[in-house]
Amino acid sequence: MTRQSKPDPAFEINFFESVHRRCPRYTEVIGLLGGLYTKTGRIADGLKMDRKLVRLEPDNDTAHYNLACSLALSNRLVDALKSLRTACALGYDDYKWMKQDPDLEKLQELPEFQKLLDLVHRNQQAE
Repeated sequence: MTRQSKPDPAFEINFFESVHRRCPRYTEVIGLLGGLYTKTGRIADGLKMDRKLVRLEPDNDTAHYNLACSLALSNRLVDALKSLRTACALGYDDYKWMKQDPDLEKLQELPEFQKLLDLVHRNQQAE
């Protein structure tokens, strides 16, 4: 029986950083790095990758959502709401996740966030 090893975030980050240095416009790697940085507490680095991905793929709803998460984690709540609105306008509609996403926790008390959640929920129910 083989034993599965746990993922090593440091190894993964080093690997994807080396790929990113060689292919700086490889959007899948940029997205992976953004997630890994955020997961390991490197919020500023994650924000940088999320911004880069939004520049490269301005119509990517998930990229805008991830940017909103990084902005919220960076206490940039107004900017986070703006990115979240853009994500929803582009088609992001995972109401259940938005409602519980720990990255958006700081937005939970804001009336603007609740209005956006309500809009996404109504749109989902209309479909």
